[in-house]
Amino acid sequence: MFSVGQYIVHPGQGVCKVEDVVLEPMAVYQLLPIGQRHPMRISFPLASADKLRPILSRDEAMGIIDGYPDMSIDPFKARSNALEEEHFRQKIRTGSCEDSVRIVKTFRKRIADTRARNKKPPVVYERILKQASQRSLEELAVALEMTADEVRLLFEQRIDEAAN
Repeated sequence: MFSVGQYIVHPGQGVCKVEDVVLEPMAVYQLLPIGQRHPMRISFPLASADKLRPILSRDEAMGIIDGYPDMSIDPFKARSNALEEEHFRQKIRTGSCEDSVRIVKTFRKRIADTRARNKKPPVVYERILKQASQRSLEELAVALEMTADEVRLLFEQRIDEAAN
């Protein structure tokens, strides 16, 4: 069971803060999504708490950032962009923060490769990249007690260090 004040990851909303635990008339967590312009408190049944997960620890977050340059890309390919989008969206919703970071790296590479061939990348690539990036940056920012921009700078520093 999660406690009031704890940060968790909701499959649809991303990082949320547990605002309250209400037991009557139905046992629910009162969650407040963070990182949204107009967050609305949501109720989530305690019976479905297995779909929620705690955010990363500070050490786990730094491990993901430090390991980013050596992280492998996701090899998944489908016969259509729609099938790929469905696969990766599901992985973003139910996977770990590391899965989302891997998806970001995968789609940055796919977009760069497509542009290198003087072609315009499919819109779905940009959409998946944005969703995975937002989800992972939110969680890493909370875990490291930083802003998303500061986390982005950490990633850039690790990439620059690996290139030199």
